[in-house]
Amino acid sequence: MTNVHAFQASSLKGQEVSLGDYAGKVLLIVNVASKCGLTPQYKALQATYEANKDIGLVVLGFPCNQFAGQEPGTAAEIQSFCELSYHVTFPMFAKVDVNGAGAHPLFAALTAEETNPDGKGPIKWNFGKFLIGKQGEVLARFAPTEDPSGPVIQAAIAAALLA
Repeated sequence: MTNVHAFQASSLKGQEVSLGDYAGKVLLIVNVASKCGLTPQYKALQATYEANKDIGLVVLGFPCNQFAGQEPGTAAEIQSFCELSYHVTFPMFAKVDVNGAGAHPLFAALTAEETNPDGKGPIKWNFGKFLIGKQGEVLARFAPTEDPSGPVIQAAIAAALLA
């Protein structure tokens, strides 16, 4: 069983971050992209973060350019896009691969987990979502097209926050 708190990742600003720093928080880990048809999900992700950050939710965005080259920008360009276009204030990380031999170790572990409702295996597209419990355990995986502000994800987040 994967414990997300055991991993590290570089922030979009180049600082190493231990995901153990988020122990006791519920996490929604999302592979994101700036030039995708699903990019407007940033708005729902930010709204979900704003509505729940004071009660223990943190959204973590991981830009990825593996799906049709839809995240071609530099770290500075990604940061600027997210802030100016969607007023993103949740933590953003450096661009990573989420599938294949070069996948970031966090995503290699996440995609190996048998999860519901989206199951294990490679991430299908930008905006795949993993819900992580307060102890670092993977609680659920949601398809890229699942709306972050919709009832399925919102109910899962609410339950995780109450656990």
